[in-house]
Amino acid sequence: QVQLVESGGGLVQAGGSLRLSCATSGIIFSLNAMRWYRQAPGKQRELVAAISRLSSGGITNYADSVKGRFTISRDNAKNTVYLQMNSLKPEDTAVYYCNTLWAAREYWGQGTQVTVSS
Repeated sequence: QVQLVESGGGLVQAGGSLRLSCATSGIIFSLNAMRWYRQAPGKQRELVAAISRLSSGGITNYADSVKGRFTISRDNAKNTVYLQMNSLKPEDTAVYYCNTLWAAREYWGQGTQVTVSS
């Protein structure tokens, strides 16, 4: 059974930092590209950051809105992907979701709320 479990969200003031974690099970983690999405109230879910699988070099990509502030990383020994978020802005407020594809199916975590106060 594939599971993605996010943690690390919370309430932070503008300019602060948070680190989100997504622990996975039921997949061969090193073979999977991993992604972080977010969804703000009344808005569509958007891709925030992605990291390729180990054999592809762990290449990272970011949405323009978070470049230079967010960093995605992976620990293949812990089957966990992280999102380090610095210089947070009120517009970063959203539910953040971990995502991957495995055996031709798409999987999502339950989400973790990030709220940035001004």
